Amino acid sequence: MSRNQPWPLREATALLKHVESLEARGLRKPEDPVIFETGYGPSGLPHIGTFAEVGRTTFIRRAFQQISDRPTQLVAFSDDMDGLRKVPLNLPDQDAVRPHLGKPLSSIPDPFGTDASYSAHMNRRLREFLDRFGFEYSFRSSTDMYTGGTFNEGLRRLLHRVDDVLAIILPTLREESREGWSPFMPICPTCGRNLTTTVTGYHPERDSLSFSCSSDRYAGITGCGAEGELSVLDGNVKVGWKIDWALRWFTFGVHYEMYGKDLIESAQLSARIVRALDGVPPIGLFYEMFLDEDGKKISKSVGKGISVDRWMSYAPIESLLAFLYQNPRKAKRLYYDTIPQFTDQYLKQLSDWETQDADGRLWNPSYFYFASEAARPRWNVEVNYSLVRNLVVCIGKDDPAIVLDYLARYDAGVLADDHRALARTLAEGAIAYDRDFEAAGRVRQAPDPSLVPALEALASSLGDAARTGADAEEVQGLAFIAARGADVQPRDLFRAIYRGLIGQDRGPRFGSFMLALGLGEAEAAIKQLAARG
Repeated sequence: MSRNQPWPLREATALLKHVESLEARGLRKPEDPVIFETGYGPSGLPHIGTFAEVGRTTFIRRAFQQISDRPTQLVAFSDDMDGLRKVPLNLPDQDAVRPHLGKPLSSIPDPFGTDASYSAHMNRRLREFLDRFGFEYSFRSSTDMYTGGTFNEGLRRLLHRVDDVLAIILPTLREESREGWSPFMPICPTCGRNLTTTVTGYHPERDSLSFSCSSDRYAGITGCGAEGELSVLDGNVKVGWKIDWALRWFTFGVHYEMYGKDLIESAQLSARIVRALDGVPPIGLFYEMFLDEDGKKISKSVGKGISVDRWMSYAPIESLLAFLYQNPRKAKRLYYDTIPQFTDQYLKQLSDWETQDADGRLWNPSYFYFASEAARPRWNVEVNYSLVRNLVVCIGKDDPAIVLDYLARYDAGVLADDHRALARTLAEGAIAYDRDFEAAGRVRQAPDPSLVPALEALASSLGDAARTGADAEEVQGLAFIAARGADVQPRDLFRAIYRGLIGQDRGPRFGSFMLALGLGEAEAAIKQLAARG
């Protein structure tokens, strides 16, 4: 396939070659599912990074389903046996959580008081989050996989080949961190912590290890001093992050996983560990990080950028998918002013779909957004988000129903049953966007006196057009006629109109804008603008 083809199809093609190679070597059967995986750390609530990773992986999965009839499965994995290192600032009852620092998240009481444990609450919220957007996935929790024995075979192999794993990992650690490092993190049976334990001996003949709970490597978390021997099976231990990733790949037979650029080294090490266990690492794609409004990497702890819910208050969720569809290898500025641009891109993709054949639709990014054609909204009207936003500014109304009525003056199709829901979402979003970001700083400028004759002539001709029923192209031409008649540049006239009506230098195409406003109201608005010059 062409190097210029959509990137999800390129990734899916590479995955198909990988899967075919495994089948040729007798390492998998064609009827077995091709496994995609995404991982989640449940110490905090799911965020836009979670959405991005599942969304992009879903793009590739849908592309793979286009080129292969092999079954597929997306595993959404929660590492809920990870030890809690510090109390997140956004928890409601921090004092109740603090005594449990160092314990697995699944062993800590739920600070929200609604679920069986800290991680049970976060896992529920994750599933609700993914379900809300229609993602298809199989949820698996670290606690269930360890305690239920699913990871036992991998853990046993890891114990028997621990020297090989140490030879892979230790050279990558700082010298002061090498002594006493182990791939295993025993869970102390006395205090329940796994961040305070160290391994003091390995006993592969008994599937066990010796441990001491005396570490204080994390500030404010101290071991209880217990010592003993533990089986590595059935949830008595977990393994560290890079080992855990490899353990999942080995156990689930993962074929594809994406990861951030900052995890490239971890992915490479995990791949070596999988091979040491006689497994096959997945292929994958690393992606660049999101940047905030200052061009810096977004930090979850600082909370800059924009959340999924905030994005959805201004535009349909698929416009966020349009943002995520861009080249994942390129860092992207993720902030509020990106929303209008990608909402218009999404609407154009929907509009283009209406006239594309099957091959053309594979090149349309919106192909990858929807699980089925039944889920795809239609958009076969000449209305975009820019027009809606500028109309909201000009009419000064915060009622979506009124905005829809104005839009219908330009294209009655927005009120059709298969368009109305999306049109209303755009109207509601445009009202919220203007209220939150633009209204306070908007300044409508009076026109230069030299432009008043052209504005007066244009107002008069708009009134005539209202009576004759002119279309958008005819209305567009009226502005040029008025400018030439008054011996002014059309661009100066347009700029004066946009500055006067919506407080910015540019706006939607003039003819479309005036029709959406209504030619009678457009006549009055231009006449009032001329009176200010």
